[in-house]
Amino acid sequence: MYKLLLCWRYLRTRWIALASVISVTLGVATMIVVNAVMAGFSHEMQTRIHGILSDIVFESHSLSGFQDPKWHMEEIRRAAGDSIAGMTPTVAVPAMLSFQVRGQWVTRQVMFIGIDESSHAAASDFSRYLQHPENRRQLSFELRAGGYDTVDSQAETPGPTRPALEGAGWPHRRMRVERERLWRERQEAQERAAGGPARPVDQQVDAVLAATAPADIRPPAGETPAAETDADAPAADAARKDPFKTVRPDEGRTMDPAKEQFTGIVPGIGLASFRDSTGVDRFLVLPGDDVKITFPTAGTPPKAVSDTFTIVDFYESKMSEYDSNFVFVPIAALQRMRGMIDPQTGIPSINSIQVKLKDGADLDLVRDQLRKAFPAELYAISTWRDKQGPLLSAVDMEMAVLNILLFMIIAVAGFGILAIFFMIVVEKTRDIGILKSLGASSTGVAGIFLGYGLFLGAVGAGAGLALGLAITWNINRIRAAVEWFTGERVFDPSIYYFFKIPTIVHPATVLWIIAGAVAIAVAASVLPALRAARLHPVEALRHD
Repeated sequence: MYKLLLCWRYLRTRWIALASVISVTLGVATMIVVNAVMAGFSHEMQTRIHGILSDIVFESHSLSGFQDPKWHMEEIRRAAGDSIAGMTPTVAVPAMLSFQVRGQWVTRQVMFIGIDESSHAAASDFSRYLQHPENRRQLSFELRAGGYDTVDSQAETPGPTRPALEGAGWPHRRMRVERERLWRERQEAQERAAGGPARPVDQQVDAVLAATAPADIRPPAGETPAAETDADAPAADAARKDPFKTVRPDEGRTMDPAKEQFTGIVPGIGLASFRDSTGVDRFLVLPGDDVKITFPTAGTPPKAVSDTFTIVDFYESKMSEYDSNFVFVPIAALQRMRGMIDPQTGIPSINSIQVKLKDGADLDLVRDQLRKAFPAELYAISTWRDKQGPLLSAVDMEMAVLNILLFMIIAVAGFGILAIFFMIVVEKTRDIGILKSLGASSTGVAGIFLGYGLFLGAVGAGAGLALGLAITWNINRIRAAVEWFTGERVFDPSIYYFFKIPTIVHPATVLWIIAGAVAIAVAASVLPALRAARLHPVEALRHD
C-alpha cells in the first residue's frame, strides 16, 4: 500500500513529472492522428484502384487476346466454384486520342478499353465514377440530353466546381454544329466580298459566336476551324455543302451530327480537362464533342486504323494514372474495328476477363485455383493487389518508416523520465534509507519507481488518447479554422483530390501505440529503480 501512496504523492506534487506526462501525451496523440490520416489516405487510394480493377484479372499475354470468352468464363466458374460474384469481358489496346482545340490538334497516348455496359458494373465499381447520374445507375454509350453533374460527384460538401458541364450533351453538340455553320457562312461571305468591308451578316455572326462559344474553346478571330466531324475527304466535301451532313464511311451514308452521334466513348476526365491555379476545372472537350482515336488491328502484322467517336461522359476515379490514361468504348464496336471477330464462326476475341468475388472469398486462394486450371504460358492471372503491388508496398513501407520516426518522440520522453528518476533517487536518498530501516525491502523500493513510471506512462497515454481522438474526429473543422485564420489553403483539393481529410481509426493501432508508450515509460524507470534498490540503509541515512 505504501508504494501506491508514494507514487500518487510524487505524481501530484512534483511539477517535473508534468513535463514527462506532456511529452508522452504529445507523442501518443501525434501517432494516433498520423496513423488515422495515413490509414484514411491508404483506404481511399485502394478503394479507387479497386474501382477500376476487379478482384481477379484473367488476361492474355498476347495483344490479340484469346477467342470464345463464354467458354473461358464457364471454365473460370467451374474452377473457382461458388466464389464468383460476377464476370465481364474486356478488350484493352494502346491507342492515340486526338481532338481539336482552337484549331490546334491535341494528341494523347491512351489505353483504349472495350467494356460490356450490361455486365461491367457487376464486376467493378466503374459506374460510380461517371459524371451523369443516369450512367451511374446504368451505363449507356448514348449521348445524354444534358443533366451532367455541375458538382464533383466525389465531393463530401457539394459546391459549384464545374459550371462548364451544365450545357454538356446534346445541347453542346447542337451548339457546336451551329457554331461551325456560322463560321462557314462568314467565310463564304468574306470570299464573296473579295476583301471588301465586312458585311452586316459578319457582324451578326460575330455576335452569335460571342454569345454561344465558350471562351476556352472558341477559335481566334479570323480563324476558320476544321470540321471536327470530318472523317475523310468525301465527308469534308459533304460538310462544305451542308455543315449538318457528314459521310459515315462504314455505312455509306450521310449523317446529321446535330441529331446523330458516332460510337460513344467515355474518356478519363484528366484527358479532357486541366485544373487551373484557382482550383476550377477547364475543359478542352465536353460530352457531345467528337474525337479521333488511332489504334492497331489484331492482325499480323498489325495495322493502324482510325475512327471518329463521340464523348458521352467522363470517368473520374481521382487517380491520375487512370483519369489521364483510360478511354472506354463498347466492346462490340472495338472488336469489330480491330478485326477480333471470326468472320466464319462469329466468335469474338478478348484480352481479359474481370472477375469479382463474393464477400469473404480468399483472393489468393481463387487466384491459385485459376492458375492451376489454366496454363501460365497462355494466361496471366493476378489479383488487383498483385497488379498494384509496388504502389501498395511503397505505401506500407512509408507508413512503417513514419511510425518508427514518430515513435522516437515517445522515446525522447522516455529519456526524460530516465533523467527525472535519477534526480529523484539522488534527492530522496535519505528517504530511501529511512524506508529500508523501517523494513522496506529492496523489491518494494524498486516497485515504487517502477510504479511511478507506470503511472506516468498510463496518465500520459490516456491523455494522448483523448487528445489524438479529439483531433482526428475534428480534423476537418480544425483545418477550416486554420484556413479561415491564415487565409491560406491548408488542404487543397486540387492537389490531393479529396474534399476532406480522410481518417480511419483502427482500435488495434491505438492499442499498440498506448502499450508502446507505457512500456517505454516503465523501461525508462528500471535503471533508477535498480539503483534505489541497491542503496544500503546506513549509507543512505548518512547521505548529506
